[in-house]
Amino acid sequence: MSDASKGEPQYQDDIARMQEMGLQRMGVHATWAYYDDPKRLLFTMSRYKFVAKMIDGAESVLEIGCSDGFFSRVVRQSVGALVAVDFDPTFITSARESVSQRWPIDFRLHDLREGPVEGRFDAVYALDVLEHIPAGAEEELFIANAIAPLTENGVCILGMPSLQSQTFASAHSKAGHVNCKEQHEFRRLMQRHFANVFMFSMNDEVVHTGHHAMAHYLIAMCCGKKDNKDCRETFENHCRIV
Repeated sequence: MSDASKGEPQYQDDIARMQEMGLQRMGVHATWAYYDDPKRLLFTMSRYKFVAKMIDGAESVLEIGCSDGFFSRVVRQSVGALVAVDFDPTFITSARESVSQRWPIDFRLHDLREGPVEGRFDAVYALDVLEHIPAGAEEELFIANAIAPLTENGVCILGMPSLQSQTFASAHSKAGHVNCKEQHEFRRLMQRHFANVFMFSMNDEVVHTGHHAMAHYLIAMCCGKKDNKDCRETFENHCRIV
């Protein structure tokens, strides 16, 4: 019979290892969420899990807007290699400080407004990023640069809060959300860059295909990237209209 004063025996090796290694760091952004609104970690983790399941087995993946990288491990578990970029140096510094040898991720400081990320990728994703990019020419440039390194048969997944959700958003969120959309507008945007666009809705941690106007969050999964000439003409025409 085990010694009850030491707890259950199956946990002892894990506890000893964590005591030796030290507790895992969360990063500055994830730590703030845990302090301010712990359930937000669950919602965000669910979005990353959805991405991980959709691109499971991809050899090379790009994440845009990784923040402190806390959630990136969820995707890294399912793919061969992950490059994660953010334009905020504080977040990238935090991500590099908490990176795990078990789940290696290449964290890079990069601003998509200045050009594409170097490399070639089987999948590209960005969660809670597009709503921070002003609509119009800047938005089109962001998407064009985001998918430029995507392979011909690659998958792109973008997620953002719905326009309808902003009625209930906090002042903190609204300050940065300059470009939330309703589902049909989001679909049309992505159809300018991809032949196939599949839309999903999300409420809290549940992904579904229910009535989009009641969704808090929207996800676009895209494939069949249009060739560079088509994308360039679409971008130039859009800029002239704007």
